[in-house]
Amino acid sequence: MTRFTPAELEAARDRLVPDVVADGLAVLFCGINPGLMTAATGHHFARPGNRFWPALHLSGFTPRRLHPCEQRELLSYGLGITNVVARASARADELSAEEYREGGRLLGAKVARLRPRWLAVLGVTAYRTAFDDRKARVGPQTRTIGDTRVWVLPNPSGLNAHWTPATLAEEFGRLREAATQE
Repeated sequence: MTRFTPAELEAARDRLVPDVVADGLAVLFCGINPGLMTAATGHHFARPGNRFWPALHLSGFTPRRLHPCEQRELLSYGLGITNVVARASARADELSAEEYREGGRLLGAKVARLRPRWLAVLGVTAYRTAFDDRKARVGPQTRTIGDTRVWVLPNPSGLNAHWTPATLAEEFGRLREAATQE
């Protein structure tokens, strides 16, 4: 993995990272916003401590653990990645509630256009703020966007220690089961 200096990471602040999307995906995973490592590499969930890629594999979504640089392979499994807020920051707490709400509005339009079967938002707090749903919990939601169902997953950041790799994979697996039963 490429090692970046603090200055190189800081230079990635506010950079945009292209979505990995296509029409009609089974699941569109939605992160909070790109971190600086993701922005510096151009690959989603690129920070080594992020548990997105291991959880994706351990839950059965992918036959092997993909590396962030292999993100386009997700499309062959009917999966994609986007973010609630497009701009990169060092920490999600640098985002304003207004950015989350505008991100939720833009995400809703994107989902309506792409029509995935499931939208999986990675982070209950981000979901609550973006969609003004203060009572949301991890799991399937009653909200739909057109015909797209919504599932809230735990944030896979290594900072979210409440969720272990095993419990993350279990929750991702619940979504995978729901997505394959359709």
